[in-house]
This record gives sequence, structure tokens and C-alpha cells, in this order.
Amino acid sequence: MRLVSSFGALCIAAAALSVSVLPASAFDFFGLFKSDADKAADAVVVDPKNYTVVFSSSEGGAIESALRNASGLLADQTEPASGAAGLIAKARGDYRRLLAALYSEGYYGGVVSVRIGGQEASNLPPDTNLPDQVEVTVSVNPGPLFRFNSVAIANQAAPTSDPADQVDAPIMRGYASGEIARAGVITRAEGLALEAWRQQGYPKAEIVSRDVVADHKTNTIDALITVNPGRKAGFGAIRVTGADRMNPDFVAQQTGLAVGQEYDPDELKKAQKRLDRLEVFRSARFEAAQDIGSDGLLPFELTVEEMAGRRFGVGANYSTTDGLGVEGYHLWRNLFGQAERLRLDARVASIGYPIDTAQFDYLLGGTFTKPGFYHPDVDLVAAIAAERNVYTTYAETAVGGSLGLKWYFSNEITLTGGVQAKRARFDDSFGTRDFAYFGAYGGVVFDNRDSAVDATEGFYAAATVAPWYDVIYNKPGAKVEVEGRTYFGFGEDDQFVLAGRVKLGALLGPDLAEISPDQLFFAGGGGSVRGYGHKSIGVDNGAGAETGGRYLVEGSIEARAKVTEDIGVVAFVDAGYVAADTIPSLQDMRIGSGLGVRYYTGLGPLRLDVAVPLNKRANDAHWAIYAGIGQAF
Repeated sequence: MRLVSSFGALCIAAAALSVSVLPASAFDFFGLFKSDADKAADAVVVDPKNYTVVFSSSEGGAIESALRNASGLLADQTEPASGAAGLIAKARGDYRRLLAALYSEGYYGGVVSVRIGGQEASNLPPDTNLPDQVEVTVSVNPGPLFRFNSVAIANQAAPTSDPADQVDAPIMRGYASGEIARAGVITRAEGLALEAWRQQGYPKAEIVSRDVVADHKTNTIDALITVNPGRKAGFGAIRVTGADRMNPDFVAQQTGLAVGQEYDPDELKKAQKRLDRLEVFRSARFEAAQDIGSDGLLPFELTVEEMAGRRFGVGANYSTTDGLGVEGYHLWRNLFGQAERLRLDARVASIGYPIDTAQFDYLLGGTFTKPGFYHPDVDLVAAIAAERNVYTTYAETAVGGSLGLKWYFSNEITLTGGVQAKRARFDDSFGTRDFAYFGAYGGVVFDNRDSAVDATEGFYAAATVAPWYDVIYNKPGAKVEVEGRTYFGFGEDDQFVLAGRVKLGALLGPDLAEISPDQLFFAGGGGSVRGYGHKSIGVDNGAGAETGGRYLVEGSIEARAKVTEDIGVVAFVDAGYVAADTIPSLQDMRIGSGLGVRYYTGLGPLRLDVAVPLNKRANDAHWAIYAGIGQAF
């Protein structure tokens, strides 16, 4: 027997429900949608009908697992059906779901039977009288496994030498002679065929036909996909709708899409990211015109929905070594119609008991951001802040500012650079000293993590260089820092994650007594070496006091495990060392270790860590607790 399947074949499965035993004689490559029967099954339960399911399959392993996962009767058997009609509707829906599961595994000659109280569900009228507790028997014989015999794509796009436009050939994704004829393989082959044309500038490429022939004598499938690429096109004008306070011309400009530029779906994705970075739209949606114009251009309509112009927030963190910190901010969006942002921040920290305001940390600052500064991927950022910080190693009172550019070079790479200045007074083991310096900074960040607050895979790497000149001591210097983080998730849904971090720093410049403490390196605290106070790890000056150092080495290892969907546990080891004028020695590192609990929320995990210093000094606490939002790194 040979069966030809195309769009019309989608109706065969529905028609097959009228027979008592259902052969898998149809192909549904396009997903499953709720029928009227499904909607009836989802109705309010007015006449609860309890049932138990007895499930059997002539094939075990992955096939049986796929069938069990597809069965709505199995998934919902703990909840009563809405009367006999609801149970029968749910059972009839299982025919289609089970057939689709067979097709997805490459079985097209299977037989599905669903019996309610011993009678085939497809033969039962909706008003059948059923007992309050009824047994439902589901049995499936998958039949033989089908493989592809011949496969082809008519009008397939020619290979391209441009790496950015290359798309996997369908043959590489299972659409090949001899491979298992899973239904999803054909769907995926169609998607790849269309994407290949679109990557080469054909936005209206479409599938015009798919011919699938099943030969039940040889258990093989012949498949032919026919593509119509349409016309090649460039981007046309972008019409912006929904902009109220935003300047529509700026919104169109910020997409980075130039009229006449060759159509490229990757450029559309970049445009979407640029709009998201503006932080002014609740939603932004591109919609292409129905037809390509006679000039070869495809116009787009960009529909946006703006967010409120103002936003404020508050936050808090706590550790037993550093006390309580509270902070708040107020954000103004879209100040002048081009997504300019002004954010004011205030913070009070190091709040301990007994209360001593002289030991509090204070900060008041503001940051102005101008997106699209001469290019859609470049932001101008200006910041100014006044702060007072009291650490175990030094106290600081300062005011400073910076002006720079932030360039989103790619999805993974961000570049920064600019100038900065600071005027400060410090009290430390060297006494009370004033510093006034100006300088420059430059940095690069590579980040391909799957999440910034709870990564399970990927890498993060950052490097910064900041030369400066102190006008009081007339001394130059430069600070260099590099940091790397990596994550390895394994187990089902990345239930377990191993995370590692390493940070190195070096300072070039005059003697330590002629360098401001904020330029020197310290370690310790929640983001460094847990178990030790914030910036409490430095260099012993020989008189029992700690100063900053010229070199820094830090590292952390965490093992994270999810106990439930909402709760996780963490074990960690942190280490760090600061040296004066020599490269750090491993034997002198400060090491902290501990355990933590995570509560997972939509904003990221809530973090609670308990750490102890393993090589404790006389003035170190016996243990420390840290609380915050997001993983430690």
C-alpha cells in the first residue's frame, strides 16, 4: 500500500476517529491545535467523572516514553473529567496526540486503541452512561520503523561563501536517505530551506508544496519539498507607529537598518536588540509589507508601545561582617525624545549594631546615558558621584566623575573607553592624605552566558586598563585587571552546575605610600573572598596594619544543585591574595569556604551564603553571612 500525503492528509487523522482501531495513516507535520473536543474537555467540571488509565505499548524505551508524555489521559488522570462527554472528548483527543508522537519517532504504520469501560472511545456517543469510576485502557502498537528512501528540495538555495549567511544543509540535520523518517525532520528541513534563501536576501521565500509518500511494503518514505524563493529585496523605509513621547525618526534611525541595504534576517535581530537596549519600550514589533515594491525594496512597519517615563526602585543587602546596606534609585526615561536616561542613586551601607553613623557608608550619584551617539550601537555615558566609605583598612571621602563611550560591538563583545577624574581624602595606616587625579580607561567584555544572574553555560571574560596621573604627588600610574568566569551545567534541565572564577590585577606606579588606597588592590567580601570582611585582605605593613597591594589574585569554585524547582543549594570555596611588590605566593592566600541556599524567582535567585575563613587571622570573624539577589558570580 502506498499513501500520498500533502495538506489534505491532515484531515485523514480526524476521519480515522470513526473506526474502532486506528492505523497511523496520516502525517501531521505542522503541530497540534486544540479541536472542539479538546475545548469541551477543558470546560468547567459540572459532573465529575473519575477514571484510571491502564497503558500498554508493544515497544518500550524511548517510544513508550514519548507516547506516555503525549497522552492527555495519563497526564490528567488525577483530575476528574467533566462528565462522560468530557472523558470521551479527552479520549478522542488522545488518538491524535498518540499518532503525532508515533510520527515524531518515525512510525507510520501504528495502531492506537483507546477503550473506556471496554468500548472503543471513537464509537461512544457523548451521552453514553458511564459509572462514576471507570477504567480507561490505552494500547499502542507502533508498527515498523520507517526510513527515508529518497529526499529532495526543489529550488534549493545555492551555497554561499559568506560565513554570516551560511545555513546548515538539511542533509546535516537528518533529511537524508537511510535516516529515520521522523516527522520533525521534514519540518526542520523546510525551515532550513527557507532560512537559506532569506539569509541571501529573499524575504518572501515560501514552501509551495510538500509531497510525502509512504511505502508500507518497504517501510520507507519519499519526500519532496518545493520552495518558491520570490524576489531578492533590500530594506525599505521603516514606518514607526505607537510612538508618543519618542521621536519616530530617531526610533527608525536606531534600528540601524538603511534603505537599500540588502535584506538580512540577522540585521532584523540586531535591530530588535538595539531597540530593547533603549529601555523605553514595553514592546517593539517589526512587520514586513505584504509585497516587495517595484523598486526592489521591502518596507516595514515598526509598532512600539512605550513604558512610563519614570521608574524608581529600592534594594538591600546584608552580611554579618559588613552590616546592612540599603539603596534606592530614580530613573527618568526619554528625557528629550531620543531615549536619554538620567538615573539618580543613593546608598547607605555598613549599618551595624550598635548604631554608629560615623561608620556608615554613603553615596549620592547620577548617570546620564545618551543612546545612539553618532551610531546606533554606541552610547555616551556621563557619571558623577560623591561618596563616603569606611572599610577596615581605610576610610575615604571623595567626589569624582567620568565621561565615556560604550560600544556594543556584537552580541557577545562590548567595548568601553573614556576619561575620569577624582578628588579624595583618605585615612589609613599612612595617615590622612589628599589625592587628585585624572586619567583614562578602556575595557572589553566578552559574554556569551545564557543568563547574567543565573548562568548554566558559557563564558564571561573582561579586561580593563586605566592609566592615571596624580596632580598632588605629580606621579603617573596604571591599573590593569582581567577576570574570567565559566559555567558547566549537566543533568536534566541543568540541575547541577559547576562554576569557576579567576581574577588577576596589577598596578604600575610609584611607591604604595604615594598611591591612593582606592587604586590599590584589596580582597575580601561577598563578591571576592567570602568569610572575610569587605576589602579586609591587603598587605601587612609590618606594624600590624593592612594596606592595599600592587598585585591581586582571586579565585572561586562553586557547585550548585537544584533540590526542587524553587530551591537550590551551593557549596563554594573562595581564595584571594594581595601582594605589595611581588607576585602573590599561593601559600599565603586567604581561603574561605561555605554553603548557601538559593530561592529561584523570576528576577533571579535570592542568595543566602554562610562562609568561614579557613586560615583565619586574629581580627577576622569566625563566620559570615551574605544575602543578595543573583548568584555570587
